[in-house]
Amino acid sequence: MGWYRTPTVMAAASLLLTALCAGQAPAAAPPARVGIDDVIAEKLDDAITAAMREAGIPGVGVGLWIDGDEAYVRSFGTADKTTGIPIKTDMHTRIGSVTKTFTVTGVLQLVDDGKVRLDAPISTYLDGVPGGDRITVRQLAEMRSGLYNYTEDPRWTAAFKADPYRAWTPQQLLDIAFRHPADFPPGARWEYSNTNTILLGLLVEKVSGQPLHTYLEQHVLAPAGLDATSLPTGAEITSPYVHGYTDFTPDGATVDASQWNPSWGWAAGAMISTIDDLHGWVPTLVGGGLPDGNRLLEPGTQAQRLRMLPTGHPDVGYGLGIAAIKGWIGHNGELPGYETIAVRHPQNRATLVIIVNSDIDGKYGSLSSLIANRITNIVTPKHVWSLPEAAQPNPIPNPSTPSTPPASPKP
Repeated sequence: MGWYRTPTVMAAASLLLTALCAGQAPAAAPPARVGIDDVIAEKLDDAITAAMREAGIPGVGVGLWIDGDEAYVRSFGTADKTTGIPIKTDMHTRIGSVTKTFTVTGVLQLVDDGKVRLDAPISTYLDGVPGGDRITVRQLAEMRSGLYNYTEDPRWTAAFKADPYRAWTPQQLLDIAFRHPADFPPGARWEYSNTNTILLGLLVEKVSGQPLHTYLEQHVLAPAGLDATSLPTGAEITSPYVHGYTDFTPDGATVDASQWNPSWGWAAGAMISTIDDLHGWVPTLVGGGLPDGNRLLEPGTQAQRLRMLPTGHPDVGYGLGIAAIKGWIGHNGELPGYETIAVRHPQNRATLVIIVNSDIDGKYGSLSSLIANRITNIVTPKHVWSLPEAAQPNPIPNPSTPSTPPASPKP
């Protein structure tokens, strides 16, 4: 799902970002960026295509919008290696852990409605959570619960590799997580765990009385004008779509994962979107304003969302289902075949969306982070995207080294 890659393929995880203001220049300083003109656009084209050649990336879609400048929205390579159809910026893609930003938004709306309290124990709303009387809703959203990440479980990994088309229920995922003891006492530290967001999805369902996909459609996606974004209930992906390629297979062979069932990620990493929709979502996520001028959340709740706490990794902070890296705020996501980054740099008034249709990272680590690094080196040289390898919890093991214990898929 995203965030940093964790040894679990599906770590619907994909966090991103550094303490909200970490690494940013004082507000009075001039923006440390360059405008997007023809020369810069050509440099970006060259940097992206060079990275694709180096890392063997089939296709990349990029949207870069700097307020007051021309937009840079380009696609490179192929969306389908079988047919050779080129990738296009209006194609649907699986967004992995960027899903977490939507799920946590639903929770925060229920906070605004007075139906959920951030500092109430999760046992107030859901039964059966080990230590649930000591784990707060806030700690789940902040990745500080200590609950074991189900996508780290070797038996789950083996089951997923054996049948990536299998449908998983949220309770099955929690049963896997709860077989393991907590990694640490609630609030003791930060640790990315998809288990947290699965619980938050169930919280939204329990309190709202609606399925999560219905609640998000009515209360988050529709108000934000996101017509091309959805939480699928099965393996479906809206056409036209980008095919995603992965080697997270029993024998390390590269396959098309576009029809794999993302239900293992559910509230933590199963959503679908487009570059255009993510462009609309990121400013709302980070700034709180809706297209019609209203607000998605109350200002005080939005401020709590953006209170970034340290993760133990340099220049990486995490708030309530949102992260900060080098001043870029939002989330990234990874799952077999797909990688996504959807972030905004408020100081530089820049929004960046990247989609990549491969997670075969080889020696380069996260492919979306590779592209983001090359782009930000050019347009925001004082705020260059750099996601520490140690902050990528669930890297997929190299298939050429079978002695390495299998990792799980990354949401």
